[in-house]
Amino acid sequence: MEDKIAEEMGITEEDVEKLYAQLNKEAEKAGYHLNPDVEFTKELVFGLLVNEKRYGYWSCPCRLSSGNKEEDLDIICPCDYRDPDLNDYGACYCALYVSGPVLRGEQEVESIPERRPPQEDRDAARAKENAKTKMGENMEFSGELSKPVWRCKVCGYLCARDEPPEVCPICKAKKERFERFM
Repeated sequence: MEDKIAEEMGITEEDVEKLYAQLNKEAEKAGYHLNPDVEFTKELVFGLLVNEKRYGYWSCPCRLSSGNKEEDLDIICPCDYRDPDLNDYGACYCALYVSGPVLRGEQEVESIPERRPPQEDRDAARAKENAKTKMGENMEFSGELSKPVWRCKVCGYLCARDEPPEVCPICKAKKERFERFM
């Protein structure tokens, strides 16, 4: 933990320990895993606390934040890119979260490319979404979704993403128990 920054921000070791324990508990409960390198992970947790003090939200500690929550919604931890990164590379971009195979030592973490689109692309997508919202009632649903929908065959949990989660956050069924829905 950066002593000078911690002192300036009023962040204590106890704050880091408390948030680390909370995140670890929540991650495991939802079928995710924090990086087993505890010291490294606590540095990331410290980064989350710094960003919370700076911006009022847990902006990803490995990305630059705009300081505008609406613009940064995709990088508020856990970020929108966590699950695709876990599926493709075994860890999220900052390596706060790792997959089961990485945790068990069955997979090495490799370099993870940045998935977050450039600012111009995010601005264009936001403008397009705002235009759709303004049109509101005049728009009809085409029946096409941007992501496939996955259904847990055990409990019925639904999620829209490129691949099903490693573990169902509701009943803890494994990835193999999901089916493509719709």
